[in-house]
Amino acid sequence: MPFAALGLPAPLVKGVRAAGYTNPTPIQAKAIPMVLSGRDLIAAAQTGTGKTAAFILPILARLLEGGERLRALVLTPTRELAAQIETNARDYARFTDLQVGVVYGGVPIGPQERMLRGHGVDLLVATPGRLLDLQGRQSVSLDEVEVLVLDEADRMVDMGFAPDLRRILKLLPDKRQTLLFSATMPPELNRVAKETLHDPNRVDLAPPSRPAAGITQAVYPVPKHLKTELLHYLLRETDTGGVIVFTRTKHGAARLAKALERRGHSVAALHGDRTQSQRERALSDLRRGKIDILVATDIASRGIDVKDITHIINFDVPHTPEDYVHRIGRTGRVDALGDAFTFMSPDESKDVVGIERFLSRTIPRVVMPDFDYKARPVATPGGGRERDEERGGRGGGRGRSGPGGGGAGRGGRDGGRGAPSGGVRVVRHGAGSAPAHAASGGGSSQGSSGRGASEATPAHGRRPKAADGTRRGRRRI
Repeated sequence: MPFAALGLPAPLVKGVRAAGYTNPTPIQAKAIPMVLSGRDLIAAAQTGTGKTAAFILPILARLLEGGERLRALVLTPTRELAAQIETNARDYARFTDLQVGVVYGGVPIGPQERMLRGHGVDLLVATPGRLLDLQGRQSVSLDEVEVLVLDEADRMVDMGFAPDLRRILKLLPDKRQTLLFSATMPPELNRVAKETLHDPNRVDLAPPSRPAAGITQAVYPVPKHLKTELLHYLLRETDTGGVIVFTRTKHGAARLAKALERRGHSVAALHGDRTQSQRERALSDLRRGKIDILVATDIASRGIDVKDITHIINFDVPHTPEDYVHRIGRTGRVDALGDAFTFMSPDESKDVVGIERFLSRTIPRVVMPDFDYKARPVATPGGGRERDEERGGRGGGRGRSGPGGGGAGRGGRDGGRGAPSGGVRVVRHGAGSAPAHAASGGGSSQGSSGRGASEATPAHGRRPKAADGTRRGRRRI
């Protein structure tokens, strides 16, 4: 079904095509006609399925009819997500005269005030705190807003924005259309929805226990003090595209980014202590390939929309299963393929069990046979303790490996020296064979040669690099 069949005006269909899209995703095909009808809507869809276009396109269609004033408001939890939505809206509206603006904290408020008081906007994307600041300074009026969107509403509630949302709702006209888009719909968010929406339609395409089918998942048990070295090992031995590494805290993200940089990786950090210009530059550098690795915190995870992310690595196990789904949703977007690895220290095993219970499935455990799991931390110039890099991995050659795969050189013994045991699969492959992988996130697995073992191709479809740096026989599953 083409976008034109959904009832969108010709200028918007032209804008969508210019942005590179021809056919709507399932959430777009279901939600766009409902939004055009004027009914309130609750839509749950997995991250990366095209939720933004599902509400932006019908809103722009409505704004084409009527006067030039602020008539549509989109609220989001983070500035990265706000900037992403505003960019998409501008792209879709490029063949119209509609004005789109965005306001968020972390930058001077003056230019935002001049934008709103000057030429004004038809559609405003905002974070709750900055919107209330502007309203308190009488720089924006919400009296004529006809459509309100709460995007990633579950995250806004989790981040403590519920009081701000209620203040904003009191500033809006009672007669309006309200759209709630979210990747998950926990019970507390359903209560907020009952207070906000009137007889809404519902679209549920996101069972919370099912991340995108193209994501291959694996858990790597590892002592906490060896996580950085295991990450360095995987990044060095695996052929990757863009990589996003998630940590629990901003301080942890900063430390990890510096540690990877010392090891020769091109990396940037994205967390709450970075200025807006630094955050924008980090995302831009990742998109353009100037860096290969972005280390980020959960606060920014839903605002990251970068194509060709092949790997998500949970350096720390996330606090909640919902955060896990959102983290790994940065890869495998819109039917693409990707890998999601989680490093699990012994004290994080309960969190992983909670994630598996939420997903209603067990995530395979993977052990690298050539990695020394008994290495002792050593003092570093910065005063920290980490694995002695000169000791290297034990039990095998330096052949390249695929995601979850061991070296292809002399081949390590089962589990390598000191590898964890007990319900854990040791991943290895012989020289010249395809890389082994123990995980599957709903995608199919293909058998390959190599000591008669059944081995899966990495979800992102890339083969590991050969010794001369070339790739062996790319293929996609």
